[in-house]
Amino acid sequence: MKKQFSNSQLTAINHNSGPCLVLAGPGSGKTTVITHRTKVLIEKYNINPSNILVITFTKAAAVEMQERFEKLMNGQKLPVSFGTFHAVFFKILKYAYNYKAENILREELKYNIIKELIDKEDLDLDDEKEFILGIISEISNVKGDMINIDNYYSSNCSDEVFKRIYKGYEKILRRKNLIDFDDMLILCYELFVARKDILSAWQNKYKYILIDEFQDINRVQYEVMKMLALPENNLFIVGDDDQSIYRFRGARPEIMLNFEKEYEGCKRVLLDANYRCTKSIVDASMNLISYNQHRFDKKIISGENVGKPVKFVEFKSPVEENMFVIDIIRNYVNNGGKYSDIAILSRTNIGPRFLVDKLMEHNLPFRMKDAMPNVYEHFIAKDIFAYIRYALGENSRANFLRIINKPNRYISREILRNEVVNIEDLMSFFVDKRWMIERLDKLQFDLRMIKQMKPYAAINYIFQGIEYENYLEEYADFRRMKVEELYEIRDEILESSKQFQNFQEWFEYIEEYGKELENQAKMNNKIENAIEISTMHSSKGLEYEIVFLIDCVEGVVPYSKAVLDEDIEEERRLFYVALTRAKKEVNVFWVKERFNKKVDKSRFINEMRNGKKK
Repeated sequence: MKKQFSNSQLTAINHNSGPCLVLAGPGSGKTTVITHRTKVLIEKYNINPSNILVITFTKAAAVEMQERFEKLMNGQKLPVSFGTFHAVFFKILKYAYNYKAENILREELKYNIIKELIDKEDLDLDDEKEFILGIISEISNVKGDMINIDNYYSSNCSDEVFKRIYKGYEKILRRKNLIDFDDMLILCYELFVARKDILSAWQNKYKYILIDEFQDINRVQYEVMKMLALPENNLFIVGDDDQSIYRFRGARPEIMLNFEKEYEGCKRVLLDANYRCTKSIVDASMNLISYNQHRFDKKIISGENVGKPVKFVEFKSPVEENMFVIDIIRNYVNNGGKYSDIAILSRTNIGPRFLVDKLMEHNLPFRMKDAMPNVYEHFIAKDIFAYIRYALGENSRANFLRIINKPNRYISREILRNEVVNIEDLMSFFVDKRWMIERLDKLQFDLRMIKQMKPYAAINYIFQGIEYENYLEEYADFRRMKVEELYEIRDEILESSKQFQNFQEWFEYIEEYGKELENQAKMNNKIENAIEISTMHSSKGLEYEIVFLIDCVEGVVPYSKAVLDEDIEEERRLFYVALTRAKKEVNVFWVKERFNKKVDKSRFINEMRNGKKK
């Protein structure tokens, strides 16, 4: 083999049999290692190609891996199996149970099944779509972690409600003879445990197993792989514990960290060169990740030159931060650079909302890797609009129903039978109930106050004067979430309303903004030379010349939801992933003040600058 590889890459590529753990950091050439090792197994060790299984986590990655391998083999179509966990497991189930594609539950049907089960629970949900997606995610994690449903604590609703939804969902799937993607894994596990003859047949088929992105594996995937690899244990696992960022989807980085304990005599290879990033970026990223306790200690070197130092800049406000980003982009493009060299990465998909506004205003081309939710379609925004519209004389039943018990005024929906609701009529209805008259009188006063205010003052009044905040606190408690998450939406809406002098101007802007977002979504993939806007999660696996990491403040990175040590470590890994997307230049930006409140810069900034003292 030609000396086109580093010594560590050669060691991994030439590994023959038995378990091997390959630690492959950002830009270390892991795909090259996997494809060349597959070639070596066939050409050097005379392994039958049909006995080799290469597993990836996405279909796109499997296709790319297969194409790279075929190119390496000069176009030969050898019977090496490339596929995702789900594709491989479903193949096994097809032979065992005669399952067909129509037995796989479609995502749309799954959503509708969960929706129907939730409707039966008669829950008063303002964020139904988000709740349904949360339940779907929880069901997946219960199955992937092989948890007994009776021992599970829901993070979206009461445990009893979740159990009923879960059991109802399972019952419907069995009745319709359908399986979801997680069932593929569970059924495969159960099949191998119950039928040693079937397991033996597949063990004889797949004698050499290579797994990419191993840090993202979940419990049931691992248990099946362990059985499949017996008795030779020719497991070649490639991944980076420092890039495990999908715990919320069931990924368990501790499986990789404990791999050598389970497989005595396991060979460990560290691909220690990062061929993507400059030395400045590699050094900053290693400084940062060294603060994590639960990881493989490793020294990574850069295959590139020193490059520009990482740029750290503090701004007074998001407005100043956004304009600085735009100025840098313009200068870069004016000097011959391309928009598509640039990525703006944020912790959440709503993070770059004001920057997106500015990019639109300055006609800079961009595309969004994640659909950015329209903040004005959030239930909080809709409640605010209903208060304002009712105050302005739009006395529809729909507007009144949105506001009447937020906060709770103990007025039943049943008494509101007309399409137009007048508070005077309600006062007549409650004429003998003084406490109700007082509540309605206070509501009338509040609506008169709102009517004469500017948007910013009106929203503040709804939250504090009318005490809508109390309703949000109760709702957050019911949904088992931090109320601060809802306050973030409030702050976004408040901030956007500041510049408008009256409601008409504000509503016109909201309508235009919605149209612009829709237009952006339609055009998204049609613009080739465009700035990429992405969440840190969605940037994994990608690379850019220049990366902007924006809003690097406490509560955003690490995110306010991260409380436990393991959560903070995952947030740090996520920041590490974002940082190592850059090949040449990284800009780390933060603000002193956000939504009129002072904020602290992210702890990750000092960690990047200093590193952990040994």
